[in-house]
Amino acid sequence: MNDLALLLTPEGRALLDEVRDTDPAEELAVATRLRRAHPAGLVSAALGQARLRQRAAAKFGAEDARRMYFTPNGVEQSTRAAVAAYRAERMRELGVTSVADLCCGIGGDAIALARAGIRVLAVDRDPAAVAAARANADALGLADLIEVREADVTDVDTTGWDAVFADPARRGGRGRVFDPEAYSPPLSWAVAAARTASRAAALKVAPGIPHEAVPADAEAEWVSDGGDVKEAVLWFGTEPGAVRATLLPGPRTLLSRRLPDPPVRPVGRYLYEPDGAVVRAHLVAEVADLVGGGLLDATIAYVTADDLRPTPYATAYEITDHLPFNVKRLKALLRQREVGTLTVKKRGSAVEPEELRRKVRPQGPNAATVFLTRVAGAPTVLVGHPVRP
Repeated sequence: MNDLALLLTPEGRALLDEVRDTDPAEELAVATRLRRAHPAGLVSAALGQARLRQRAAAKFGAEDARRMYFTPNGVEQSTRAAVAAYRAERMRELGVTSVADLCCGIGGDAIALARAGIRVLAVDRDPAAVAAARANADALGLADLIEVREADVTDVDTTGWDAVFADPARRGGRGRVFDPEAYSPPLSWAVAAARTASRAAALKVAPGIPHEAVPADAEAEWVSDGGDVKEAVLWFGTEPGAVRATLLPGPRTLLSRRLPDPPVRPVGRYLYEPDGAVVRAHLVAEVADLVGGGLLDATIAYVTADDLRPTPYATAYEITDHLPFNVKRLKALLRQREVGTLTVKKRGSAVEPEELRRKVRPQGPNAATVFLTRVAGAPTVLVGHPVRP
């Protein structure tokens, strides 16, 4: 927090602009030069913030990241801007005009909500995060819509706010926390707070949350961005019991139709790899229905079919070879096909992709994708290539 106060001075802002594009390999030389004209503490703070901004560009975009202020935890734990913008737009479509953002961190979600025209009360008990959130609201011209408050969220009265958004901390002193009741504050508290909202509420939770932990009156949504699963959200005031997977960019949303498990069938010409959000939402059956396929194995989230039916919810591969798992046979096959660029994917296999790549030593001008999996319980290798849209 003291570092941030230094950086918000005119000298600090000017120094931040000067070191913005500093290469980490040149930091020592740059610091030595700058300390001749600036206090050592300010130089250290500016270089540290420049490093955080460079890391944050992947989440927030370069334009916003170079104006915002971050803490190390804030960069690591804040919501990706595209995901926050999607959620804010959904709030707006629900008629929400004001949100109490509990556990706001450095303000990433508050920024997205404000940009959607929604008034925000952003609350966190971490003084450094609160200072960064307040500075970010000012830096991005959103201070009129975002009120930042340092407080324990369990003491905050959310009466008068249309909606509640809560993002409980899911990291402890030993790393990630997987038990929802070990979140800070616990999920049960967040659910109780959500139920008091007059219009809607959204609780950000870990993507691996057990489905049985989802309250009956909540909608569960798993969100991926660019194929990477980013979060799960429990929505209140929408469709109780609904389950959906949302893929960004888009958005494209697949809703559960509560289909039975697909049948296990022989390997077809095509393999479909469902998006991670689809898998987490337990919607593989919906994908199998869309493509007219079945499962390679009852416990594996790979779908196989005879026909090509492109879908945004799964990546399609044309399978050229199907053989029992055997490294020597696979190595001979790849050598025969002159495969030098090898992508290795696995589900249901203990073999590590890098280990396999070292053993087969791919060489040649061609590319292939290898799937290490099980077919009807038997360890199997499938070889193919992605179907281009």
